Amino acid sequence: QVQLVESGGGLVQAGGSLRLSCVASGRTYSTYAMGWFRQAPGKEREFVAAIRWSGGTTYYADSVKGRFTISRDNAKRMVYLQMLRLQPEDPAVYYCAASRAPVRTTSAIYAYDYWGQGTQVTVSS
Repeated sequence: QVQLVESGGGLVQAGGSLRLSCVASGRTYSTYAMGWFRQAPGKEREFVAAIRWSGGTTYYADSVKGRFTISRDNAKRMVYLQMLRLQPEDPAVYYCAASRAPVRTTSAIYAYDYWGQGTQVTVSS
């Protein structure tokens, strides 16, 4: 079992920055990669970014590439999402997720086995 807890969400003006954190506990040795997803009201949950524990290879959705940066601290078993130049399209509940096995497509929701409860990100104009 793996437990994930997100933090760092809040209200920020358009063009501002926010840093999300996710701490993993439990049997974290069984996880292969970490990901960030988001879900806005009335929309499906979508992939944002992912990172492998080993090597740190990163993956990004086109909508956030160049603005968001995912990183991890292997020793602390933490993953971060640095969000820059936040736009009105970015507000959503952001979820941290963990995958137990390597997959070809890291953006697939079904590839992840553990999920956090989410943290709200709100962008004002």
